[in-house]
Amino acid sequence: MKSSETTNKKRKVIDLDEHTFRILSIKAAAKGTNLKALIERSLKGMADDTEDAEMYAYLVKTRPEGQEMITGKEKEDFENWLDL
Repeated sequence: MKSSETTNKKRKVIDLDEHTFRILSIKAAAKGTNLKALIERSLKGMADDTEDAEMYAYLVKTRPEGQEMITGKEKEDFENWLDL
């Protein structure tokens, strides 16, 4: 793990009820990981999804032109601009 990754992390103690702890522990074991890693990945995914959803909602609300379908040429130009 890179040192920059560890310096950008925050620690938080959480309390799980027994049922949640048991279910998530079993789910983690089934995925071949531990509970901490499962929770961290799940929360990161949730945050990433929320950011995208919130950004999309904002753009749709404030930029009606964002709801128009792009042409093949526009898509190609955009992908070239992103070096994809």
